Amino acid sequence: MKATKIFYWILTAIVALMMAFSSYAYLTKPEMTAAFHHLGFSDYFRIELAIAKLIGAVALLVPVPAKVKEWAYAGFTFVFVSAFIAHTVSGDPVANRVMPLVFLVILGGSYFLYRKQRQ
Repeated sequence: MKATKIFYWILTAIVALMMAFSSYAYLTKPEMTAAFHHLGFSDYFRIELAIAKLIGAVALLVPVPAKVKEWAYAGFTFVFVSAFIAHTVSGDPVANRVMPLVFLVILGGSYFLYRKQRQ
């Protein structure tokens, strides 16, 4: 059980830190604004997504009701799948397409271990 908890927190911290960093980048980096325009998204979506990512990262790290945590996992799943689709349709390089899938796998591992701990 101890190993499960350690791996859960490692995977969860990776996802939460990545989401918090991307949230910060979305709000402060001009190149992220350009990237969103390249993908065909407007500025308000970039800001909305940054706020949602920050809330989701906090929800993964702090003790909240199980339903809130489940929604955070679901939201990040949608974000990673949508990012993969957006980068693929835009014709971005393979690295831009693969990274959302890598984080989706890490998120899946975190979710699997979260569920395992709750049993």
